[in-house]
Amino acid sequence: MFESTTPFTHPSAPYKAYSQHSYRQIPQVSHLSQEDLDAIDIVSTVLPFKVNSYVVNELIDWSNIPDDPIYTLTFPRREMLEPEHYARMERLVRGGASAAEIKAAAMEIRQDLNPHPAGQRLNIPEHDGTPLPGIQHKYRETVLFFPTQGQTCHAYCTFCFRWPQFVGMNDVKFAMKETDLLVGYLRDNRHVTDVLFTGGDPMIMKTSILASYIDPLLSDDLSNVQTIRIGTKALGYWPYRFTTDSDAPELLELFRRVVASGRNLSIMAHFNHPVELQTPAVREAVRGLRSVGVQIRTQSPLLKNINNHPEIWAEMWRQQVNMNMIPYYMFVERDTGSKSFFEVPLVEAWNIFRDAYQHVSGVCRTVRGPSMSATPGKVQILGVSEIAGEKVFTLRFIQGRNPDWVARPFFAKFDPKAMWLDQLQPAFGETEFFFEPELADILQQSTDPQP
Repeated sequence: MFESTTPFTHPSAPYKAYSQHSYRQIPQVSHLSQEDLDAIDIVSTVLPFKVNSYVVNELIDWSNIPDDPIYTLTFPRREMLEPEHYARMERLVRGGASAAEIKAAAMEIRQDLNPHPAGQRLNIPEHDGTPLPGIQHKYRETVLFFPTQGQTCHAYCTFCFRWPQFVGMNDVKFAMKETDLLVGYLRDNRHVTDVLFTGGDPMIMKTSILASYIDPLLSDDLSNVQTIRIGTKALGYWPYRFTTDSDAPELLELFRRVVASGRNLSIMAHFNHPVELQTPAVREAVRGLRSVGVQIRTQSPLLKNINNHPEIWAEMWRQQVNMNMIPYYMFVERDTGSKSFFEVPLVEAWNIFRDAYQHVSGVCRTVRGPSMSATPGKVQILGVSEIAGEKVFTLRFIQGRNPDWVARPFFAKFDPKAMWLDQLQPAFGETEFFFEPELADILQQSTDPQP
């Protein structure tokens, strides 16, 4: 069993989660303006809202509301809905509409918010003729697994691209609890080397449940599985999961067992602002994870109103490296949910990345970005250039639906307003990007009826 060399940090208050129905119990909320309270009530009828006592007491600067980055990261704000959507829900809420009417209107609005960006539903594979709705397999070597018990979080990020998982859109929800189906799929797809547990947040689960999913992957007949990844926000939102939760020692023992099997275990940690790295609790949690051989890689989207300044990113990368974590990705905010509140133009994203990159040492330059997780794959903005008199974006695939697309540079016309890949046009008079004909075939095959 794992034994810490220093005492675990204990939470200043017991864990408590708050939602749209209970958030007024938070003492600090009494200081919010009526406008802020109205926004929480109205926006949370459409987008998910959940926060916990650690975020409330340790991370939010309540003297800087509503501009505090962690408040913005967790509490709904009026601007997170389009004006017409907000007005519609405001009329219903203020007019005393029934719960059924409010829910129906919210569902209509959600369908307008691109609930599954980047063709996620194309990624659901089959095994022996059975669809596997809790698995996504977009890139050859990597399978994403959505354990049923992990489809919630310690708190919800207001930018989250998986928000449909949390609002009752069960027809588009990814989740699966049949471990045998996952194992069977991995046995039949020996080219898969990485399994990524995602959600929601797998670290919401008890250790015994998580172990029931992970232990079967450590068997000798799944030697193709070399890396197990866990995508989680727990280090940022509830680091006590790794220190003082009742089954934290068993959790670290599970992780030690994975590493001892010869596999790489990577925590894909979501940190969106340096504030999340500064509490004694998160620093103790990171030390505990590193002591049992866990690798921690960090990632975040670039978010207007939260971290769209290069000095924030430079500071975040430096702190992460100093804590023995590996900066991994800067993402472009996905085209879903409250994207208009968070998105920035691609050229601005590149300038922020470039400026931050210039102000850190080489050990921080493991980070890749800005990267768009789009339908064809992960597309990185390499820069803005002028070639043969034409100003262009230089792009490349970090990952692709076809592995042959990876690392191939391509060019798009410069567009200072473009926010996403589908808003870019090919440069140099071309009518389509090199990957588009094959992507069209892939999309067509996914919609063709099966024989």
